[in-house]
Amino acid sequence: MDTWAVTLNDDRVNRVKLLSEQVANQIAAGEVVERPASVVKELVENALDAAARKILVEVKAGGRSLIRVTDDGHGMSRDDALMCLERHATSKISRAEDLATIATMGFRGEAVPSIASVSRFTLTSRLAEAEGGTEIAVNGGKMLAVKETGAAVGTAVEVRSLFYNLPARRKFLRTEETERAHVQRTLTLMALAHPEVAFTLRHNDREVWRLLSESGTGAAALERRLRALWGEGLRLIEIDCAGELARRPFDEDDAPPKACRVWGFIGAPGVSRSNREHQHVFVNQRPIDNVGLGMALREGYHTALMKGKYPACCLFLEIEPAEVDVNIHPAKREVKFHREREVRRFVAEAVSEGLASFHSQELGDRSQEIESAVAGNFGLEATDVSTETVVEQKPLDMGFATPPSPVHKEDAAPLVPQPPSPHQPSTINQQPQPAQPLLKVPLKILGVVGKLYVVLESDRGLVLMDQHAAHERVLYEQLLEQMQREETASQKLLLPETVELAATDAQFVAEQVETLSRLGVGISAFGERTFLLDALPPFVKVKDTKNFVLTLIDELKAAGAGVNSMRLGEAMVIMTVCRQAIKANDALAGPELEKLLEDLRHCTMPYTCPHGRPTLIEMSYPELEKKFGRTV
Repeated sequence: MDTWAVTLNDDRVNRVKLLSEQVANQIAAGEVVERPASVVKELVENALDAAARKILVEVKAGGRSLIRVTDDGHGMSRDDALMCLERHATSKISRAEDLATIATMGFRGEAVPSIASVSRFTLTSRLAEAEGGTEIAVNGGKMLAVKETGAAVGTAVEVRSLFYNLPARRKFLRTEETERAHVQRTLTLMALAHPEVAFTLRHNDREVWRLLSESGTGAAALERRLRALWGEGLRLIEIDCAGELARRPFDEDDAPPKACRVWGFIGAPGVSRSNREHQHVFVNQRPIDNVGLGMALREGYHTALMKGKYPACCLFLEIEPAEVDVNIHPAKREVKFHREREVRRFVAEAVSEGLASFHSQELGDRSQEIESAVAGNFGLEATDVSTETVVEQKPLDMGFATPPSPVHKEDAAPLVPQPPSPHQPSTINQQPQPAQPLLKVPLKILGVVGKLYVVLESDRGLVLMDQHAAHERVLYEQLLEQMQREETASQKLLLPETVELAATDAQFVAEQVETLSRLGVGISAFGERTFLLDALPPFVKVKDTKNFVLTLIDELKAAGAGVNSMRLGEAMVIMTVCRQAIKANDALAGPELEKLLEDLRHCTMPYTCPHGRPTLIEMSYPELEKKFGRTV
């Protein structure tokens, strides 16, 4: 027996082996370097950490054949250049405690050796005070040469033949155009996070774009960088919300408050995309992907966003480094918050307040506006009311100029100055005027088309209002206001029903009895896991009351406790107001249309119905001139 045991143990000897450094680097490269865009990301992050002010990225064949990143940062000495090729060698941190206060983009010390192990790698760097630079050539993780060379101050990293020694990984690369698009998106995120840095991207020796360094800080610099990347047609709302994260029940009394700030730009109501391509979120200037923040964005937009659409935004979350863990994935795109629920609630409220300010103004001024404002300069060119600019926030200086007076062919002969048209003010020596939301300008009802679309005229052009969608919004906000004032009526059930739940759901419902009561749902404990349901809101018409309660529980869990519990059961509210709202073929008299328009003016979010569809669509005079071919 003993002999057999010894033999068995002998067979197990040498089954566990220490991998070579080259193989270990290639394994690490599989986590850090997924595609050429990953190489660009890591090298640009190192350049930013080196205080670079100009970064040049050159790519060929989508990054397959060449990736070159050149910066004007502080550079490296010969010893530092050699050391950076060793695994876990970094200048960013020196002890474990530093992980709680990471303020740099990189800190692992894995990227450079990982990239060098799967490519033909050349690093050239020079310090400002040094007479010459250092050039290091590495081929598949094996150092080939180290020599002195002439170089500009900063660092240049050249990566050729990516994954040439890993055919299995190289064959998974996509087409050249796909890889180039990923590189451009990665660099776009870096450029948005650092407007003060100049970025240049070249692909196949052709300059894709050149971004100059933006002076100033904050929203002004970000606005100019967004305009350079996204174009002039930006219809965004600026938000800036600073405060403290809500305290948790189990926080110690002497625990200091956690400061937090959310700032940036979000799309105006109705501005959305079919994917997340224009949804950029940064945490302490680091671009991240976080499911909770994505849900917070949708929670903040709520009914201003159609189902299946995603908001366009560029938001920056500033939070104490100790409150966020960026060390959970080698690519550093995923983060984990210490106070996930509180951060999500803070972001959702900031977005919601920004959208609400889109139409905020003293109600007392409305009657005076409607009576006295007949003509004026409104200076907005828009195709959809959902793309208007916020009033209370600082107007975006996107370079929009008041369009010149339209010149028609029949009027082109005289060379003498002509007076401006009645709907288009003169632009001579005139500064662009801040845009006003549509419902802040006088609207004249002209008639109804198709017994549904109300035709209105403003001093800016033509406006169409969907009477059904507008009435839906009015009824929806009136009902929600009753719920928030805890005036939601409850209708007693003829026969109360018992609902038995799972243990986890029972505990959850016991904590939310008060919330459900504000919604008009009368529910009380009737045992350890049994509850008695004896009342429902009058607008709820369901046959299976137990299933209705279970659906409410699921909605509450999905929304997150405390985010906005009053939105529970809103699907039922929306269905109710949709049935009660004015229908397409309901003919309304003039006073009824005026009342509907005035009620819409008083809504918090008047430009979309509860389903996210627009209630008003505007066509400006320049657009009408263009459609009729009256513009030269």
